[in-house]
Amino acid sequence: MPPLRPLPPIALTIAGSDSGGGAGIQADLKTFSALGVYGASVVTAITAQNTKGVIAVEDVSPRMVAAQIGAVFSDLDVNAVKIGMVSRRETIIAIADGLRRFDRRAVVDPVMVATSGDPLLQPDAMAALEDELLPLAIVVTPNLPEAALLTGRAIAEDETEMARQAEALMRRGARSVLVKGGHRRGSDATDLFFDGDRLMRFPARRVETRNDHGTGCTLSAAIAAGLAEGQPLTEAVGAAKAYLHAAICASDGLKVGEGRGPVHHFHGWWRR
Repeated sequence: MPPLRPLPPIALTIAGSDSGGGAGIQADLKTFSALGVYGASVVTAITAQNTKGVIAVEDVSPRMVAAQIGAVFSDLDVNAVKIGMVSRRETIIAIADGLRRFDRRAVVDPVMVATSGDPLLQPDAMAALEDELLPLAIVVTPNLPEAALLTGRAIAEDETEMARQAEALMRRGARSVLVKGGHRRGSDATDLFFDGDRLMRFPARRVETRNDHGTGCTLSAAIAAGLAEGQPLTEAVGAAKAYLHAAICASDGLKVGEGRGPVHHFHGWWRR
C-alpha cells in the first residue's frame, strides 16, 4: 500500500459560476488543482454564459453565501482566499462579515465587466466593494478599466498613470495593488505591483489569441494558490504571472467554443 500523502494546502474561491467553464469558480478550481492546491468554493451567483457572452445571471442569496462561508471555515483549514465576481451590495456585505468573523483577508479581483463586455457588477455595489472588501484585501487585482472605475480616473495609457491609480487604491484601504496592463496596446503586457514601499514591474510578452476568457480569474486564483503554499506575496504574483502566460500560450490547443475561449489551465498536465 503506497504511503499516504499529506493534504495539500487549501484555497477558497468566493465567486460566480461560469457555465462555459472558462472563468469564475470553474477557472479558479482548475487553477488551484493545476498548481497542487485543494480548492473549496463559495458560489455567489450562477451565470448562463459561454464563449460568446453572458446570457443570464442569477444571484445566490446573501444568506446562502454566508452559510457557505461558515460551513467552509468551520471545518476546513483554509490557507488563502480569493474573491471574484460579486454583483450585489448585500452579498458583498455578507462576504466581508464572514471574513471578519473568521479573521481572514483575501486576494480581491474586482470583477466588473466580463471579457465579452457584459456588466457583472450592479451600480449600487461599487461603494460596498470599495468600503467593505478593499480594506480586507491582501492584494487587489484590477485591470485597467476596473482601476479607472474604482479611482474615478481615465483608463491608464502608461505605467505612470497605472502607478498613480495603484496609489489611489492603496489609500482606499488595500494592503497592496496589482494593476494589470493587458488592456494596453503594444507588444508587452506589463502589470504593476505597489504595496506602499515597492513599485515592481511584472512584464510578459503579449500573446495574440482569441482565448483570453477568464484571464483575470486565473491570475488572482494563481496568486491565492501561491499564498496558500506559503509563498511571499511578490513571489506568488510572479509565479502566477508566469503560469497565466504559459496557459495563454497553450490555449490555441483547446479550441473551446466559437467566441473568446478559455486559457489552458492544465497546460502542464495534458498532452496535446
